[in-house]
Amino acid sequence: MIRCLAIDDEPLALKQIMAYIEKTPFLELVNGCESAYRAMEILKDEAIALMFVDIHMPDLSGMEFVKSLDQPIQVIFTTAFSQYAVEGFQVNALDYLLKPIDYAAFLKSANKARTWFEPHHQAPAQLSGKWDFLFIKSEYKIVRIAFADIKYVEGKGEYVRIHLDKEKPLMSLLSMKSVEEQLPSERFMRVHRSYIVNLDKITTIERNRIIFDVTTYIPVSEQYKDKFQDFISKNFLK
Repeated sequence: MIRCLAIDDEPLALKQIMAYIEKTPFLELVNGCESAYRAMEILKDEAIALMFVDIHMPDLSGMEFVKSLDQPIQVIFTTAFSQYAVEGFQVNALDYLLKPIDYAAFLKSANKARTWFEPHHQAPAQLSGKWDFLFIKSEYKIVRIAFADIKYVEGKGEYVRIHLDKEKPLMSLLSMKSVEEQLPSERFMRVHRSYIVNLDKITTIERNRIIFDVTTYIPVSEQYKDKFQDFISKNFLK
């Protein structure tokens, strides 16, 4: 499934694109929004592979928005103005849909996107770990991460987000299970279906929550509560 975001300041046009995405078996609608600014907020929390972006939007146009991104996301532009087609392809857009858009035209573009993704995502990214670091694929690069730099790992559907001490989080197409298997169990513990924490980074625990800072609270679920409590008991000064 290709995870999609739809962006259009016209509510009816946005609703149509969202309906087309939901209708297409190999596409997954993650969200839809009416401004590029809202899209930026969504991208902070969601792993998006493909965006359907209206070019002509107020304040920040779709073209300006795409050019501002610091992460590679594939784009299909939508617009009522054909003169934007050339500029759209200059930013390596996968395709260009001219409004009004019928489903046949949409599906043709969606199939073009599927063809692009197949050779790039035939299998999940591989993770390899040894000694005190690991390598992951993130944003089409292979990145080395020291265990000591990892605060916690967050599951986001088919992706994981690795939160680091001093760098921005890294996203990778990995399962939580594969990450858990590679991280040393004496230093990392899964405390929730969606979270693995670095035990060395824990400073405060309150009401079955690990508190990393004023905005980050990691819940300890019932499934992992006993194991986590055992870790605390073994290291508790009485």
